[in-house]
Amino acid sequence: MDSRKAKLALEDGTVFEGSSFGAEGEVDGEVCFNTSMTGYQEILTDPSYRGQIVTMTYPLIGNYGVNEEDRESAKPHLSGFIVRENSLIYSNFRASEDLPTYLEKWGVVAIEGIDTRALVRRIRREGAMKGVLSTVDLDNESLVAKAQASPGLVGRDLVQEVMPTEAVRWDQVLSEWSTLPGSEDTASDSNGHIVALDFGMKWNIPRHLASRGFRVTVLPGSASKEEILAEKPDGIFLSNGPGDPEPLTQSIQTIRDLLGEKPIFGICLGHQLLSLACGAETYKLKFGHRGANQPVQNLETSRVEITSQNHGFAVSEESLPGELEVTHRNLNDGTIEGVRHRELPAFSVQYHPEASAGPHDSDYLFDRFASLL
Repeated sequence: MDSRKAKLALEDGTVFEGSSFGAEGEVDGEVCFNTSMTGYQEILTDPSYRGQIVTMTYPLIGNYGVNEEDRESAKPHLSGFIVRENSLIYSNFRASEDLPTYLEKWGVVAIEGIDTRALVRRIRREGAMKGVLSTVDLDNESLVAKAQASPGLVGRDLVQEVMPTEAVRWDQVLSEWSTLPGSEDTASDSNGHIVALDFGMKWNIPRHLASRGFRVTVLPGSASKEEILAEKPDGIFLSNGPGDPEPLTQSIQTIRDLLGEKPIFGICLGHQLLSLACGAETYKLKFGHRGANQPVQNLETSRVEITSQNHGFAVSEESLPGELEVTHRNLNDGTIEGVRHRELPAFSVQYHPEASAGPHDSDYLFDRFASLL
């Protein structure tokens, strides 16, 4: 175990002491947990984790190293990383380096050696809390004060910090990151042209769309209706992204104006934005859903799907307008996991059917989107 000390302080006054195994520094954010047994590199590079300090519940992390292929964006986006034990040995034929080297290279502050079970039990009992993770300030009173002063997630527009600034074709992204799976493929529009609004999109989403013969153009999530329709899309995709959806008033209005113009499919934050555009409301979950093992029931088929999830907000069922029908439901807490418009070609799910990492039970949703075009 690394001898460099590190501390995690929560806003309720709880302090955990462990060892640093990433970059030196101090970060604040909402402390949450993910129940996945694998997929830590995908979690690190998922833009939806912006503003969060992520705790892995699986006790041993890093045993298969990191590689160039499993990224979900160009770099890590989370605030900090917490594990019970960082593996001192990694073994995988695809690995290019170990996890601590990767974290240090990208400036990610990380702590190991704390009781992650106690931390997760506290979060489940009290709810997600603001926290500070530091290797430079080890004074408990100072750290707790900083945690209490942290801005949190509610009301913040974190999408501005992760979305692209200009339009790009997905095959250009593949060309730039030539080690990505599928980078050898040529662009295709045999099934049509999709405009993907990027609020912090995981790369495996456009991979799925491109694999079905779509040409994919990625636009910033802040794009206007006119900018979107100028691309002459056959369908519009609303991506995942970080934080509270309600501050994104401009995007909500744009989606409202686009309803009925083209088929729309939304995932995660995109699901929340579509619901808000139709008149629903959202609320913050006590500790969120994050993991690759969340059971969801398809209400049309009664089939249970094991899903990959990462969200701290949900759509309020009490506020759901009549034009939206619930299509999927979380079997752990009964929350809404999917909706569709009763009259217009628009639907969305709260979870991640593109997985990465995670199960592939919900791949069919991309085919459903294709059938609407």
